[in-house]
Amino acid sequence: MKLARALGSIGGLTLASRVLALLRDTLQATFVGAGFASDAFLVAFRLPNMFRAFFAEGAFSAAFIPLFNRKVGAEGELDPALDFAERALSILFPILVLFTIAMLIAAWPITWLLSGGFQDPSPQQFAFAVMLSRITIPYLAMISLVSLLGGILNSIDRFWVNAAAPILLNIAMIAGLWLFHGNGPYETARVQAISVTVGGALQLAWLVLACRQSGVKLRLRIPRLDSDMRELFRLILPAAAGAGATQINLLISTALAGGLLDAGSISYIYYADRLNQLPLGLIGIGLGTILLPTISRMVGAGKDAEAAETQNRGIELALFLTLPATIAFIVAAQPIIAGLFQHGQFSALDAERSSWALAAFSLGLPSYVLVKVLTPGFYARADTRTPVRYATISVGVNIVGNLILIPLIAHVGPPLATAIASTVNVALLYRALHRRGHLSADARLHRRIPRLLLAALIMGGALYIAVPFIQPYVTGHLLTRAVALAVLVGGGVGVYAIACILTGAFRISDLTAMLRRKQATD
Repeated sequence: MKLARALGSIGGLTLASRVLALLRDTLQATFVGAGFASDAFLVAFRLPNMFRAFFAEGAFSAAFIPLFNRKVGAEGELDPALDFAERALSILFPILVLFTIAMLIAAWPITWLLSGGFQDPSPQQFAFAVMLSRITIPYLAMISLVSLLGGILNSIDRFWVNAAAPILLNIAMIAGLWLFHGNGPYETARVQAISVTVGGALQLAWLVLACRQSGVKLRLRIPRLDSDMRELFRLILPAAAGAGATQINLLISTALAGGLLDAGSISYIYYADRLNQLPLGLIGIGLGTILLPTISRMVGAGKDAEAAETQNRGIELALFLTLPATIAFIVAAQPIIAGLFQHGQFSALDAERSSWALAAFSLGLPSYVLVKVLTPGFYARADTRTPVRYATISVGVNIVGNLILIPLIAHVGPPLATAIASTVNVALLYRALHRRGHLSADARLHRRIPRLLLAALIMGGALYIAVPFIQPYVTGHLLTRAVALAVLVGGGVGVYAIACILTGAFRISDLTAMLRRKQATD
């Protein structure tokens, strides 16, 4: 099975993107801090992030890739599939133009909904937040076109091209922060919003160039709503909510935090979520990107047993990588946050409060990733409605959780409610696949899950002992911080690797088998 190898190729590029994102967030914390200017930008940035998750990483991929692969499989060549893609583009493009215009006109109520109206902002402050939203809105159309082109490249096994695109967004935002941070938090936040749209243009140009080099050249046609297009758009709407349940929950959490909590709370949640997104991006998005076309081809060929085995190994790989991250973020959240963000405008109190939110977020980290592993089992069978039903339930759980937890634990409530809601979503998805006979945990998965958990707990104990010794160094000079965090993270990885071997959660024979498969395919 090439799952681990393919994930490694995507994961390397995603790792580069996430490292750049951490650098971007560190600069943002330094120059913008955790006040209203930061909250306003993060609300404006939430919209393109949410739309990317709904559309690029969720709805469009879930609907488009199985149908595109079906065209390839049925005809035995790429031309019919590219004809399908051109017809999709001919309808998608005018919709995106009209949608962007409507969003620009409705920027004021959209900003209010995303922020919960903030907490007693001045008219000038709210106008500033609306301006930032208008600046970032064009990114929505560009990332949607990127998702179409990326879906085609993923379907012809050029996964790395699409995985590399987010690097360009991070480069644009880092350049904006580094070159134009001298005029205070508000001006820097405005530059960041501009950088988002510039980054979207760079991503689109990159995908267009990559498609042309792969022989994929799409033309704009007169839009026609034929049977293929009706099926495509029938699948998109439910897939948006199904694949974007986590983003819906984060959106609700952000709005409630903005409306019910003090200024800075949105920023505390954001910085915590950024770290939480690091393993999610490396593992979850990579697995989802690989599994959807892979399982679609297996199901289309009638290889249901192979599809189930692939998902079992996806679950195993997800837990192998997320369980230690969960334990590490619970035990060592404070030194990690302080080492990355505590300088400039970002105070020790800001770091402490963000660390509480990170610990809460991390409780749902395995489930955030498992959603990406389980939903392809539905999408590959053209079922986008079941995930949306469960996503709706999880959104309800999240809302109730927020309303109960915010009065009790303030800004820690939204991350904890999000984690609980995501766990409910995973439980429902797995139960449905199991009942339909599409997925059952095999003997290998049953054997390894408790061993993986034990290995992660052993690592957590080692980190608990090490944190007091590392803590004094994470707020020192840049090199001191870097060394301290490297020792903390590297030591945790080393202990986890040894614990996995000692407990039998991962065997040296597994590595030998992976190397043999790699050599056989080279």
